[in-house]
Amino acid sequence: MTGPIDAARVAALADEPLDRRFKGLPDSWAGRTAAQVCASSPQIADDGPLGPVCVLRADALDHNLATFAQWCRSRGVDIAPHGKTHMSPQLLARQFEFGACAVTVATVSQMRTYRAFGVRDFILANELVDIAALGYVATTMNADPDVSVLCWVDSVAGVEQMAAGLAAAGAGRPVDVCVEVGMPGGRTGCRDTASVDEVAKAAARSPLLRLVGVAGYEAALGHDVSAEAVGHVTAYLSQMRSAVSRLAELFETDTVVLTAGGSTYFDAVADVLAVGSVAGRRVRTIIRSGCYLTHDHGLYARTSPLRGGLRPAFEVWAQVMSRPEPELALLTMGRRDVSFDQDMPVALGLRDSAVVKLNDQHAYLRLGPADRAGVGVGAFLRFGISHPCTTFDKWQMIPVLDADDRVVDLIRTFF
Repeated sequence: MTGPIDAARVAALADEPLDRRFKGLPDSWAGRTAAQVCASSPQIADDGPLGPVCVLRADALDHNLATFAQWCRSRGVDIAPHGKTHMSPQLLARQFEFGACAVTVATVSQMRTYRAFGVRDFILANELVDIAALGYVATTMNADPDVSVLCWVDSVAGVEQMAAGLAAAGAGRPVDVCVEVGMPGGRTGCRDTASVDEVAKAAARSPLLRLVGVAGYEAALGHDVSAEAVGHVTAYLSQMRSAVSRLAELFETDTVVLTAGGSTYFDAVADVLAVGSVAGRRVRTIIRSGCYLTHDHGLYARTSPLRGGLRPAFEVWAQVMSRPEPELALLTMGRRDVSFDQDMPVALGLRDSAVVKLNDQHAYLRLGPADRAGVGVGAFLRFGISHPCTTFDKWQMIPVLDADDRVVDLIRTFF
C-alpha cells in the first residue's frame, strides 16, 4: 500500500451489492453493486427512492474540499479532519487527496474502522484510559511501525493509567501525547497552569509516552460568534500558546504539535496558534475541523469563518403524506432521518414555510400563505440540514448527485 489510505480497499466498496440495509434507495437497485448503479448514471427520482432519501451534492463537495485546502495553505496550518463527522473512508480519501495530514477520531472504535481501510496516521482527540483500547493501540502500533497515534492527557492519574495499560499490552514504542488545556465549565483538559505543567512533566517522564505538544478544543462552551464570545475563545487559545512556550524544553520531538479547531472558530485558531516556532523548535499547527466538507444550511451557515465561501452539500428529500390543516403538511421525514440537535431542517425552494416539529418518522411543516397552494399530497420536498454529524449517522449509504440529479457516487458510512 502507498499513500495515507488504502485506495484499493476504498475502491472495493463499490463492488459490494446493495441490499435492505441501505434505507431510502430504490428497490430496483437491490442486488446491483454501487459501481453498476453509478455506471448507468440514473436520476434517483426516476428510479423510485423509498423515501425519505438523503443525498450529497458533488459540486458542493468538490468546491468545499478545494476551498478549505487553499485556506489552510494560506494560513500555514495543517488539517486532520474529524472522521467522526462522516465515518466514510471514501470521503476521508478525498480529504487526503486535498492535503489532510491525518484523520482525527474520538474513539478507538472509530480508529479501528479507519484502520481497516489502511489509514496509518491518527489523532485521537480524547483521553485514552480504557485498558482494552490501550491494548488495541499497542497491538496495532507493534504490528505496523508506520502507524502513528497522538492522543491527549490531562491528569497525572491519566498518564499513569495510560502507561500501565500500554505496559500490560507489551507496547513496543511510546504513544505520542499532547497535554490538554481545558476551560472552566468546558469539557476535558487541565484547568490551570500548574496542572498543565504537572501533567506535561509526568508524561515526559514516562518511557511509554512521548510528549509532543499541546491540544485543546475552543468550542467546548458553544458556537456563539459574538465579539464577546470570540474574545473568550481568543483568550483560551492564548493560554494554549503560552503553554507551548512555557513547556518548550520538555517536548521530546524537534517538531511540536499545537492543535485545536472545530468548525466554528478555526480562523481564530490560525490567528493565535500558527506561531511557526518556539525555542528553536518548529511548531506544527493542526486544526481538526470536520464539517467544512459538507457545510450546512443552519449551524455552520451562521458560524463558519468560511460561511460565505463554503456550499451546503446535504439535502434530505421527503414526501408530503398528509395536509390535515390548511397551514400544515406532514412529511415522511423524522428524527430517524435528519439532524435536530441544533436546528430544525430548512425547507428549500419554499418561500415562507418552516419545519416546526419532528416525530420519529414525521415532520410538521408549517406552511406560509405563499406556499399553501403549491404543496400537495404526494409532492417531494427538499430540505437542508443543520449540523452534519448528526445527519450522517442516520444513513449507511448516501447517493452523490451531479447538477442534473444523476447519481455519480454512492457513499458508504460506518457508524
